[in-house]
Amino acid sequence: MQSLQALFSDPTAWAALVALVIMEVVLGIDNLIFISILSNKLPEHQRMRARRIGIGLALVMRLALLSMIAWLVGLTAPVFDLGLKGALDANGTPSFETQFSWRDLILIAGGLFLIWKATKEIHHHVDPTPATGAGGAAGAAAIAFSSVLVQIVLLDMVFSVDSILTAVGMTDNLAVMVIAVITAVAVMLIAAEPLANFINHNPTVVMLALGFLLMIGAVLIADGFGVHVPKGYIYAAMAFSTLVEVLNMLSRRSKGRAA
Repeated sequence: MQSLQALFSDPTAWAALVALVIMEVVLGIDNLIFISILSNKLPEHQRMRARRIGIGLALVMRLALLSMIAWLVGLTAPVFDLGLKGALDANGTPSFETQFSWRDLILIAGGLFLIWKATKEIHHHVDPTPATGAGGAAGAAAIAFSSVLVQIVLLDMVFSVDSILTAVGMTDNLAVMVIAVITAVAVMLIAAEPLANFINHNPTVVMLALGFLLMIGAVLIADGFGVHVPKGYIYAAMAFSTLVEVLNMLSRRSKGRAA
């Protein structure tokens, strides 16, 4: 207790905590969008349960990874190298490389999964022909719930690795990392229901969110190949697209009132 009091009497610790909480919340947006889109495919009475389980699993995975920081940092060690590199920039850094660590492989696999899932969902919204099977509606709903949970777990793992490695890069204080992760997941839990309802009630927002997932998937793959796209560019593009969509929604509403 005394060590914690000493820690949080240090302004540097508070600054690190605030910065890390903001970063973790921003990184959690990707995870939350994915959970919201998937849970909205379930029957209404199962959606909140799926969201809570998904976000709860995200917290468990993040805390588990924090308890294994030494192992997690080891994921960045090279596993194999194909010997290919891009042209060097002014700082001597290659534009891409094929020296892969376990972290790189996890990011590439997660990016491919995101692109596949987002493309499949876009196709479903463009051509929403219902597919019926011999199992009946009840069987289809049960399979859908288990399928949604499996997909959420897979992406929770990818986003958790990225989230915790970011935390490790920002501070070496475990208490600060734990508090930041718990705070960020609490924010995700509070925001999950309003975000999911907003996406569900605005079909054009669904396509925008799926576009975000495509972009995030491409960025994860690029990161796995050593092409580090600044996260600020990604979130600035997402914020700009969201602003344009909000203006379109306001325009449609004003036209609807005028009519």
